[in-house]
Amino acid sequence: MFALSSENRFHLYSQPTDMRKSFDGLSGLVQNILGRNPCNGDVFIFINKRRDKIKLLHWQGAGFILYYKRLEKGTFELPRYDSSVGSIVLDYAKLVMIIDGLSIENIQKRKRYQPNI
Repeated sequence: MFALSSENRFHLYSQPTDMRKSFDGLSGLVQNILGRNPCNGDVFIFINKRRDKIKLLHWQGAGFILYYKRLEKGTFELPRYDSSVGSIVLDYAKLVMIIDGLSIENIQKRKRYQPNI
């Protein structure tokens, strides 16, 4: 089944990515540049320089899944981050906001009860 959820860990690669890269090229970036195992079940997010294309690489079961979205108009808004780091961890809500075109900087999360477990 093709599914992403808040149970996954999401890593946004901090450099613009050549969108001609596919499974092998992107998993090579994960392994060689980020020093992570691309087969660990985490989701790795790549965005091009113009910020109108996004790819998500995810190992699930016995193989890679590659999600790819191209905007016909507009750009993806990214959170502020230090581009000298290899990647930043995003939560699922921020990923959905990026993909849906919502402004990350202007939205504030309301307080909710969190039991001490």
